[in-house]
Amino acid sequence: MKQLSIREIRQDLPRIDELLATEGEVIVTRRGKPVARLLPLEPAVPPRKLPSLKWLRDKIPFQEIPSEVLIREDRDARG
Repeated sequence: MKQLSIREIRQDLPRIDELLATEGEVIVTRRGKPVARLLPLEPAVPPRKLPSLKWLRDKIPFQEIPSEVLIREDRDARG
């Protein structure tokens, strides 16, 4: 745990992530009295791997007419 004044926190702000990674917790002080505690965020739930949907993409037929042509035809048909 490290204690830093508000002035020191402002100077160290560009590297606050490194500071939290090494110290784990930082106490912010104003005139020697603690006013805040900074803690690193830990992911609540580890990221899960998404399943492959290749089988679904393979079932989609190839679009032979470009989308910009279809959109232009649709807009022209509306008026």
